[in-house]
Amino acid sequence: MTDLEPLDLLLERLRAAAEETRLRLLVLCADSELTVSDLTAILGQSQPRVSRHLKVLCDAGLLERFREGSWAFFRLSQRGLGATLARSLVERLSLQDDQIALDLERLHAVKQARAESAARYFDDNAADWDRIRILHVAENEVEAAVLGRLGPGPFGDILDIGTGTGRLLELMAPRAERAIGLDLSREMLSLARANLDRAGLKNCSVRQGDLYALPFPAGSFDAVTLHQVLHFLEDPAAAVAEAARVLRPGGKLIVVDFAPHDLEELRDRHAHRRLGFPQADVDAWTAAAGLDVDESQVLPGKPLTVILWSAQSKGATPTRSPVKEALS
Repeated sequence: MTDLEPLDLLLERLRAAAEETRLRLLVLCADSELTVSDLTAILGQSQPRVSRHLKVLCDAGLLERFREGSWAFFRLSQRGLGATLARSLVERLSLQDDQIALDLERLHAVKQARAESAARYFDDNAADWDRIRILHVAENEVEAAVLGRLGPGPFGDILDIGTGTGRLLELMAPRAERAIGLDLSREMLSLARANLDRAGLKNCSVRQGDLYALPFPAGSFDAVTLHQVLHFLEDPAAAVAEAARVLRPGGKLIVVDFAPHDLEELRDRHAHRRLGFPQADVDAWTAAAGLDVDESQVLPGKPLTVILWSAQSKGATPTRSPVKEALS
């Protein structure tokens, strides 16, 4: 059986969890992705003490750690036998316990502060985003087209590159076992994280990373999306090739971007590097990346037209092999 492990490894995991603070950490990290600073504030303990406990739990496979610039986030392990044990322990703990209830109350305050900070950032930038949105077809029409191209699933793992506010993650989450958003901007990641917290999407998470060098091994995802990302890039073809690299056999790539246009203000004021793309260009990039190209879909707008490209990795239907090694 594949769900059994050696006695010494199970004992190691149990010893790692057999301490009050570590059990409290498991409960907190089962709810949200949290930094050492977050956990120090919630637990009322010193940073070195909290860090030591976190290291023990990560070494035992009960927690996952991932970096975002100079920050490190922790969450309950998502795959493997360590994850199964961690979830079981959390489920056996009463949330009405006085200490755990206090921890969760403080966690709520941390998440509320995060949401308020993200809201301020959104307010500061919303005018520019809204100005661009009114230039093309209604966003709900684009979203419906993306979901139509994606298909009903279910999918094991989905990656949204350049996730921004995390909107696509929210839409795709019901079809996936796990949905991960990647963005280079820490501010946008904070906004996305707050939106996912508010929506209560436990199967979604976000990571900071470079889309030209994705922090995942080849063949990690059943579907990958690039939504309004390519026009910001110096080398969009390289980004498409890197997205194709992490697809599993039979996995699907979906690209959403603008058709060619002449709105120079988007380059001058909004850092667009490219003023849209001919259909044939993106088709050629996906084919060069080794994918089978589907017929693209055009959504006319005034003055911006949106195009959806999709392609599939060659091979059988995707399997659900874990991406845990990429998230540690």
